[in-house]
Amino acid sequence: MGRVVVEVMPKPEILDPQGKAVVGALPRLGFTQFSGVRQGKRFELEVDGEVTPEILAAAQEAAATLLSNPVIEDVVSVAEATDPAEVSGEASGAPVGA
Repeated sequence: MGRVVVEVMPKPEILDPQGKAVVGALPRLGFTQFSGVRQGKRFELEVDGEVTPEILAAAQEAAATLLSNPVIEDVVSVAEATDPAEVSGEASGAPVGA
């Protein structure tokens, strides 16, 4: 089984209220190293079999037409998941630090 990862971010000129909320909370929790946050979306598309160039092209088209709103978002990455944890599904369900 293969997996394609699609990452979508708000366009730079679009306000990001969720990112602003996170960047405001970080120092209150002791994380003073960070000066900015932009929050995006990550999609994991599973396919039967290998990820081919045709599958990647279809994922790119799906990202541009369904997974993102081209008025306010940019598709920043469409790639095959190469990390063994990503491919097995281990990375997608567990929160960081859990």
